[in-house]
Amino acid sequence: MHSIAWWPTVVVVVIATITDLRSRRIPNWLVLPFLVLGIGVSAFLQGWHGLAQSFEGILLGGVLMGALAALGGMGMGDVKLCAAVGAWIGPSQLLVALVVMALAGGVMALGWALAGGFVGELFSSTGNLIAGFGKRGPSPDPELVLENPRTRKMPYAPAIAIGVLVSFFSR
Repeated sequence: MHSIAWWPTVVVVVIATITDLRSRRIPNWLVLPFLVLGIGVSAFLQGWHGLAQSFEGILLGGVLMGALAALGGMGMGDVKLCAAVGAWIGPSQLLVALVVMALAGGVMALGWALAGGFVGELFSSTGNLIAGFGKRGPSPDPELVLENPRTRKMPYAPAIAIGVLVSFFSR
């Protein structure tokens, strides 16, 4: 990852966090140009190696977050944001970001459940998601998907932002 990635990444994850908190959406007009610029900047600064790192970061973010989206627990805006960040920072730094992101998301979900008084529901849903995977296979649990109007929806861009920003300081 080149130091030039710091400011564009900070700007994009802050805007994504604000829009996700307000509307529970991360807009394509923000993420897709960021992804394309990440590929271009990486290729310009580091040649073929940078281009390969960029595509590996996109693939890592897209596949890992895409698996969670396929289970119904995450929106495609989150997937695209992680893939776009991967284009800028590459797979090794993105892996650090994903670990921190998962921890931050877990802490946020627990805090949200404590504040909202639905901790039992959180643990029950998490247990159903994990234990029910053997019965369901890769198809999502219809009770836990984002399309279900009764499902509680937590914006995940703040966790993505925390993971990405911490990853810059871990290098």
